[in-house]
Amino acid sequence: SSEASGSLTLQHHMLEPVQRIPRYELLLKEYVQKLPAQAPDLADAQKALDMIFLAAQHSNAAITEMERLQDLWDVYQRLGLEDDIVDPSNTLLREGPVLKISFRRSDPMERYLFLFNNMLLYCIPKVIQVGAQFQVRTRIDVAGMKVRELTDAEFPHSFLVSGKQRTLELQARSQEEMISWIQACQAAIDQIEKRNETFKAAVQGPEGDTQEQEQLQSEELGLRAPQWVRDKMVTMCMRCREPFNALTRRRHHCRACGYVVCAKCSDYRAELKYDGNRPNRVCFHCYTFLTGNVLREDKEDKKRGILEKGSTTGSEQSIMCGFLQLVGDKWGKSGPRGWCVIPRDDPLVLYVYAAPQDMRAHT
Repeated sequence: SSEASGSLTLQHHMLEPVQRIPRYELLLKEYVQKLPAQAPDLADAQKALDMIFLAAQHSNAAITEMERLQDLWDVYQRLGLEDDIVDPSNTLLREGPVLKISFRRSDPMERYLFLFNNMLLYCIPKVIQVGAQFQVRTRIDVAGMKVRELTDAEFPHSFLVSGKQRTLELQARSQEEMISWIQACQAAIDQIEKRNETFKAAVQGPEGDTQEQEQLQSEELGLRAPQWVRDKMVTMCMRCREPFNALTRRRHHCRACGYVVCAKCSDYRAELKYDGNRPNRVCFHCYTFLTGNVLREDKEDKKRGILEKGSTTGSEQSIMCGFLQLVGDKWGKSGPRGWCVIPRDDPLVLYVYAAPQDMRAHT
């Protein structure tokens, strides 16, 4: 009956074994506080309190570990048992939906992130959720990962996650959510860097390794996935500056630097370490840097014209920049929209580009 059970439900009674050790600790604390200073039981009571305190710590740690493994198992099932993440060294730090900014499509795509202490899982929600809610698209190691906020007027609350395996442009639903993601990723990065520094110090000794410090400051071209320039941000090849068109000069991406280039400027292959040393399409600049092969110029060097000045999308290189609607003709037809820049190194000139990252102005 309810009177026999103290008017408590079955769930409350099942919690009693878990709550027993904390109750013993509270009881002993109160008992020790009320004992006189000359009481013969004071030493034994204090010793018992210390033992109960250690037992409570061990119990709480065991419960926390069980909850952590249960969280990992839940994620493992939601991923359809695809990625082996149920590991004692893994800890789930954060999860949630984000929007993926595509370099070809104008509309962001729904994606889902799982951030662990050692990796970031970039997942696609499944339309038919039978047995699994998400499909793992990319796994990015936290070691070597970088994260920063993006200043993009078209996509607010966006941030960049750059890893050795892939670089992602993501958009959060609010400024607070973006900051929370950046802080969580940076905390995981700092923790793993601190652990690696401790390991290196133990192996190398106090004198360190200056050669490795120089290597960390070297060029990262080919060592990590680049941030791809979006197609609509340029109207011309970022190497030869020839305009793109749908038939004879189509857009391609250099897999080393992420530039949008034409087929002629990217007709080269080089092994990239971040892609398992597999040959990838690269532009001639990256091909020369990665392979050391100097290419013969097919066309004569031309004198750089006054319009041969790369655009800028940031305020650090320009006094003012942004889109402006150009004046139309006398018949009332509106003119095209142009990206206008007043550079800091040439403040008396207004450059007008067709797109924010074009390498040559048209006015």
